[in-house]
Amino acid sequence: MLESLRAAVAAASAAEALSVVLGVAYLLLAVRRSRWCWVAGGVSSGILVYLAARSRLPMQAALQVYYVAMSAYGFWHWSREPADADRAVGTLPLRLHAFACALIVLASVLTARWLQLETQAAWPYLDSATTWASLFTTWLVARVKLENWLYWVLIDAVLAFLFAVQGLYLVALLNLVYVIIAFYGFAAWRKSYRRGELAHAG
Repeated sequence: MLESLRAAVAAASAAEALSVVLGVAYLLLAVRRSRWCWVAGGVSSGILVYLAARSRLPMQAALQVYYVAMSAYGFWHWSREPADADRAVGTLPLRLHAFACALIVLASVLTARWLQLETQAAWPYLDSATTWASLFTTWLVARVKLENWLYWVLIDAVLAFLFAVQGLYLVALLNLVYVIIAFYGFAAWRKSYRRGELAHAG
């Protein structure tokens, strides 16, 4: 297994490797709340549009198109706020999380059934669920909501599996790295959120 992984990584295309590097840069910059994370993420997602479509993951390809658009929005939105780490971290009410999760499940089931009938999608249910969940979670990032990192832990773990079974091992490894960074991002943003609460209380 390890030898197969090494061989696949060695055979990875330059486009896949570049996407991985920019993807890691995106998350590290996002942890620091730097608006330049959106530039790195946008270029990485642009590359992944092609890679996901070629690997018969149509929902992931569509998701990457959305990421490109959200990168433009995120850069614009963060450019209007205080610089980098001064951006206030907020939270979303629990009832809105519950509502969003219900919509994600419903949309995932409907989309997966359509994919089964109309396409040759390899993993229609997981592909759909991670896509719809990622749409919501990316919005949480753009709005600087703390909970986004918890969603990414689960989403990226599933995506690591999806890309690995489709032979995109570098992208799979990237998503495993994302899981680790997401834990770190949550811890860093939670500290900032608590400082903000204390400052507001004072």
